Amino acid sequence: MTVSLLVSMSLFALAASLSPGPVNILSLSGSARYGLKVGLVFVTGATFGFIALFLFIGFSLHYLNLVLPWITQAIQWLGICFLIYLSYQLFMDNGELQVNNNGHAPSFITGTVMQWLNPKAWLASMSGISAYIPQTKPNEVLVFAGIYLPICWLSLAIWVGVGIVVGQYFQSHQKMRFMNKTLALLLAGSCFMLLV
Repeated sequence: MTVSLLVSMSLFALAASLSPGPVNILSLSGSARYGLKVGLVFVTGATFGFIALFLFIGFSLHYLNLVLPWITQAIQWLGICFLIYLSYQLFMDNGELQVNNNGHAPSFITGTVMQWLNPKAWLASMSGISAYIPQTKPNEVLVFAGIYLPICWLSLAIWVGVGIVVGQYFQSHQKMRFMNKTLALLLAGSCFMLLV
């Protein structure tokens, strides 16, 4: 692999990871409400979930499309339904700050599972692999995943940092409820944009 290809893969990973999407929005919302530790646990789960998905797609993309051509659309619809459900939960949240109660806080497992149901993650994986390693050689898939891992985690951690800053401003439950409703609408809107 050439240096220019590695740099190009890195820039793709950065753009795909840092751009707004369902996981980014929940990283911001969760950290604003529950703090840094919860936010970082969630993004760590989301990062490992994404890398597992990326490797799965990288090692099976060609075969998956040949044997099950409908799978991509089915996963997209399942993911959109899940994200709409999360949007509803966020929209209905009462906005009460419960820093010491992490019962409903986004967890490592939530982050991991969410990536497998996230249409943006599937599209980023498939388009990145198809564009940069069309032959899907195992060693190239591993290199790309190795590039993606730290970039994905750091990009999501930036959203956590933004959430911490935003959380400082939204200290009343009225302001938190407003932020949650706004983020819920953005999350739902991101689902509809995937359909266009």
